[in-house]
Amino acid sequence: MTKNDIAILRDLAERYREIAADPVNATRRDLWRRHNSLKQTHPLIYVRAFAWQEMPESRLHCEDPFFRAYEDGLRQSLFRATFNDDFIFEPWITVRAACITPSEGVWGLASPRTHSEDPRGSFVWDPPLKAEEDLDRLIEPHHVIDEVETARRVEKLADAIGDILTINVDRQPAYVVWDGDISTQLAYLRGLEQMMWDMMDRPAWLHRLLARMRDGILRTHEEAERAGDWMLSSHQNQAMPYAEELPDPAPSGPLAPIPTSVTRDRLWVFLASQETTAVGPKLFEEFMLRYQIPIMAPFGLVAYGCCEDLTRKIDLLRQIPNLRRIAVSPMADVAKCAALIGQDYVLSYRPSPTDMVGYGWNPDKVRELLVRDLDACGDCHVDITLKDVETVQGDPDRVRRWVDVVREVTA
Repeated sequence: MTKNDIAILRDLAERYREIAADPVNATRRDLWRRHNSLKQTHPLIYVRAFAWQEMPESRLHCEDPFFRAYEDGLRQSLFRATFNDDFIFEPWITVRAACITPSEGVWGLASPRTHSEDPRGSFVWDPPLKAEEDLDRLIEPHHVIDEVETARRVEKLADAIGDILTINVDRQPAYVVWDGDISTQLAYLRGLEQMMWDMMDRPAWLHRLLARMRDGILRTHEEAERAGDWMLSSHQNQAMPYAEELPDPAPSGPLAPIPTSVTRDRLWVFLASQETTAVGPKLFEEFMLRYQIPIMAPFGLVAYGCCEDLTRKIDLLRQIPNLRRIAVSPMADVAKCAALIGQDYVLSYRPSPTDMVGYGWNPDKVRELLVRDLDACGDCHVDITLKDVETVQGDPDRVRRWVDVVREVTA
């Protein structure tokens, strides 16, 4: 480690510590607790993405790749603090434990990708499950942590900034979020179009594959629980993971102030199925939801949905134990979703980033769309998430101005 890298990180960490100590974070925690517990608040605002790569502040100066990752996170947080949304800045910094998984991918099979020439462009992939007998090539996943490498990471960051920020160690299993999402991984393993053909052409085989994936993910979750590796920093809900029914997020690890190992029923979990957007409700339930429910059931509260249109599937989601949040994406019918969700769940409203900030800045159009959709939400428990922002056309003030407009509308 170079002295210059450490000096850079320490300056950023000091500035971040001041932001995390701001009393506004306590106010926001209280708002999110009440909101996620279905108590009336004004609509909360969460900027999840903001085209960071276009911002001048995103330029990195650390030489060490390990430190560059933390430099990037801290710089993003300092920039994010200017938005005035309802994001909570926690007084710790996280080191991911070194979970051991196959180098080819979490299921032991590589999906080679061919990228476009644009560094931020799309890619196509070659799904490895070509024939039915390829099912036997899948590994049986387990939760295993390389403790030596994990300790090395913690020590390295702690030596640099551990006297400024608490070092949180994230020991949850590798099979969470997208690596623990049957839908995402099925598309990579089998191909997006092919998995839909399989529902018609080889349903029994597809059921075998889905059952194997479900059981493998569950195995890693259970092994992590027995090992005490689910922590209060393991909450996932694509928002601020606070609720009155669950303990607050807290840091964990050898340098944390208190032990925070918990069982899954004390945590939020997030799952989605973007890949089945074009699949009707009946097949969605048969070939996806019924395999996801056992994964979600042990958790305390559930957030479901990302970018998929769930308009015709909300009644099916009611089968999920402890379901609390439902995503209403830009492709969904907001009015129909609001009528189906009512006050039973939090409606996570996600307006189109293209309309909001992506191409041109038209505050009158933003107001018009927000008023239309929020009026349609009526008395629902609504929060507003700006996500999947690929560009703001290099405008560093656009997201800030968007938050100002949203505050005007929601007031």
